[in-house]
Amino acid sequence: MANKLNTPLCVDLDGTLIHSDLLLETFLLLVKRNPVYLLLIIAWLLGGKASLKAEIAKRVNLNPAALPYNLAFLDWLEKQRAAGRELWLCTASNYRLANLVAEHLQIFTGVFASTDTLNLSGRKKAQQLAEKFGVNGFDYCGNHRVDLAVWEVSQAAVVVNASEILTKTAASLTEVSATFPKSGSNLFHSMLKALRLHQWAKNVLIFVPLIAAHKISDPLAINHALLAFLAFGLCASSVYLLNDMLDLEDDRQHYRKSKRPFAAGDLSLLVGFALVPTLLLAAVLFAVSLPKLFWGVLGAYYGLTVAYSFALKRLVLVDTITLAGLYTVRIVAGAMAISVPLSFWLLLFSIFLFYSLALVKRYAELDAMQRQGKLTAVGRGYHIEDLPILHSLGAASGSLCVLVLALYINSPSVEPLYRYPQVLWLLCVLLLYWISRTWLKTHRGEMHGDPVVFALKDKTSLIIGMLAVLAVIAAT
Repeated sequence: MANKLNTPLCVDLDGTLIHSDLLLETFLLLVKRNPVYLLLIIAWLLGGKASLKAEIAKRVNLNPAALPYNLAFLDWLEKQRAAGRELWLCTASNYRLANLVAEHLQIFTGVFASTDTLNLSGRKKAQQLAEKFGVNGFDYCGNHRVDLAVWEVSQAAVVVNASEILTKTAASLTEVSATFPKSGSNLFHSMLKALRLHQWAKNVLIFVPLIAAHKISDPLAINHALLAFLAFGLCASSVYLLNDMLDLEDDRQHYRKSKRPFAAGDLSLLVGFALVPTLLLAAVLFAVSLPKLFWGVLGAYYGLTVAYSFALKRLVLVDTITLAGLYTVRIVAGAMAISVPLSFWLLLFSIFLFYSLALVKRYAELDAMQRQGKLTAVGRGYHIEDLPILHSLGAASGSLCVLVLALYINSPSVEPLYRYPQVLWLLCVLLLYWISRTWLKTHRGEMHGDPVVFALKDKTSLIIGMLAVLAVIAAT
């Protein structure tokens, strides 16, 4: 160790010190701030990668404390520093961003980084370090094949988050003094988690018009409904990925969302950039054989969800109304897919029910923030003092959906559809109990995450759902 303490330790940033890439992170910050920057980015790229990094770095406010640091590696670096070793941050990221990270961590003697005209990567990084410390005069920590050029002129290599093949290649060039293997979930598991397949359960709403129109024995209608279900699921997953990439900084400050694959650094942002258009294309392919009106609804759903990701989610109450609308759009899509007229009662019922559930979600998030001693919900615009009004609005909206159901059951349009419509009154009792219980559990702090997902896992909710189905069957 004594000899090593006299050897400067140069540390790469992207993929090594952090489980991410600052160019991609700042690109997303910029696009989230204003999507129009996408047009300028193309022009900046024509000036070279260093110019692109510089132009983006000038325009973003990076929070270095929110980055997904490799904690095991960082702990090791801090011990090296405490033992008296010089640490140097050496990165291809722009110097503005590199300096922010260095100032935050307070463990580096100095910084080597890209300038506005020089992209400090590969051979160029190797040349600068060799000029500063001499050939074989430093150790270098890296994670990528581009770092092989630096390891060629280093005294030893510290291989971080790399494959066995890269580790062996580095060992053929210099001594490998330490390794930090990849941690966390494997790629496939992280991808599945990011797709949020459990959220596809919400698309069951697409089948509601099929059931309400009594077309469950029509093979063509069932086939169209299934295609619509898959198209909406793939479209939704595409937007979930985009939303998670745009919300990295906010998610990393959230008690639960910080564990999402992109926020935690378990899944590369490059994977996300590839999956977003691929999933959207797959959704379009599933929708091709469906009626054109369904295409319009799917397009409206995608546009509304993207608008929600970029802006609407930060507008108080507009966010919850949008969420209620997105649930209702699924019902509209189900009707368009099987070419049946929309029911005024069904749409009104859906709006009130899902507005109540959207407020449950916001209330639960804000309540969790309060229990952690925070005063506002990050990226949302809500304050702790909003809790009572959210509770009142949500409970009232839930009660209104029960009222709409009661008025529908009492309307003349029900009698031709059911032999024993009076049995349907049991639905009002079941729904009133479920809504009341949901808000009671939310008020107690027992609602974790999405209320729809909660209902699918909650034994009492499942029993209520089964009783509701039996009531409808008995009334038919």
